[in-house]
Amino acid sequence: MGEIAALRPREVVRQDVEAIAVIYRNLGAPVAEQMVTRALGELAITMAGIAEKVRGQDLKDLSRQLARLGRMAADLGLLTLATVAGDAKICLERADGTAFSAVWARLMRVAERSLTAEVSLMDQTF
Repeated sequence: MGEIAALRPREVVRQDVEAIAVIYRNLGAPVAEQMVTRALGELAITMAGIAEKVRGQDLKDLSRQLARLGRMAADLGLLTLATVAGDAKICLERADGTAFSAVWARLMRVAERSLTAEVSLMDQTF
């Protein structure tokens, strides 16, 4: 009973690299790189805005913002991020505070890993 184990969940994020590849094929590398970089920046800003609202317990309009985050993530092939954003939206709409807290913690982990993985994927692929 004397030892406490700290759990450090590690999220495995799923990505659809074809989503980015289609953008590059359709627009060409220079334009696609600018567009994807801008979209990733917008995704990060959206996530930061949502996090600020959650910290301030300002939950009005949060469901719409989570839906937007999910769509943005799906458009970039960030499948796990899109799914977890949808899960958080469902918990919020059901007014399940306990579930929302757990899913919110997962969303934060997934967002961090997704954005890091996406940047490194772009560096390697294109």
